[in-house]
Amino acid sequence: MRLNEKEDILDWTSQWTGERFPNGRPKVSDEKIEILKTLTQEEIWHPLYFSGYRFAFQGNLRTLHPGKKLFGRAVTCCFAPQRPDVRRNAFETGAGKGWRGDCNQWVIDSLVEGDVVVCDLYDKVFKGTFVGGNLTTAIQARTRTGGAVVWGGVRDLEQMRKIDVQVYFRGVDPTPIRDCQIVSFNGPCRIGEALCLPGDIVVGNENGVLFVPSHLVDTVIENAFKMQARDLFAFPRLRAGVYTTADVDAPVWPPKMLGELIDFLERDEAGKRYRGMDWSLEWRAAQGDEAAVEEMLRRFDIEPLSPGEGVAFL
Repeated sequence: MRLNEKEDILDWTSQWTGERFPNGRPKVSDEKIEILKTLTQEEIWHPLYFSGYRFAFQGNLRTLHPGKKLFGRAVTCCFAPQRPDVRRNAFETGAGKGWRGDCNQWVIDSLVEGDVVVCDLYDKVFKGTFVGGNLTTAIQARTRTGGAVVWGGVRDLEQMRKIDVQVYFRGVDPTPIRDCQIVSFNGPCRIGEALCLPGDIVVGNENGVLFVPSHLVDTVIENAFKMQARDLFAFPRLRAGVYTTADVDAPVWPPKMLGELIDFLERDEAGKRYRGMDWSLEWRAAQGDEAAVEEMLRRFDIEPLSPGEGVAFL
């Protein structure tokens, strides 16, 4: 059985070209993660969705600390119902790598600062408790600011709530983890309807968890900054009646309006954060370039109708 193998991680995350951990897991910089912390989950979700990553979010999870957000680099694992030959294979692999204890301990013992365990326990709660008080303490000690997302159960909830680390989970049961074994470690991991790869950035809030592919972090930040810049410029003008909601919500702004936006960002202190951004696509769309217009419609998830008929919202 192949578990936490560098070659496999490199293969699954081949679009990432930046720094990596020794086992090949993508290492998005701390600085980029700090920027993501300033964005709303919807601002982060939007460019993922229009880029084709439409299964990156999962709700319907309980949280250890309501209201506490979670950000970090994913370490993934998947479990399956127990089968003797598969279990023997898993533990022989673990022994060969010098791993001690049970499968969930192998994963937690690999964590470093800023990591988030993402575990698919196939929604198993009874005898599906991935962590309790001891292992949650270990997660906090190893990751400092990280946590866990478990598509399954936890135990020792009263103990866990005394630990300053965020954990998302499906249910609680007093039983220990039994009748299952690990089948994947730092490979693709399904959490409900979402898919996570090792090195993805986990973004959790009261809505649920969002998995940002490492190679799309820059795209997410750029798109979110543009959305923020548009809102910063447009909201006061909406209140003043200068523009209508139809003007502001249009995916393609006319040249005059787009020019006013960029001028505002350059001269107003509030726009300092957004200076130097590339607005060439928006300019081409404003000037009627068909390919640019089509791309802007795609980014706003709008389907064009026949020529001259405008657009239809999906």
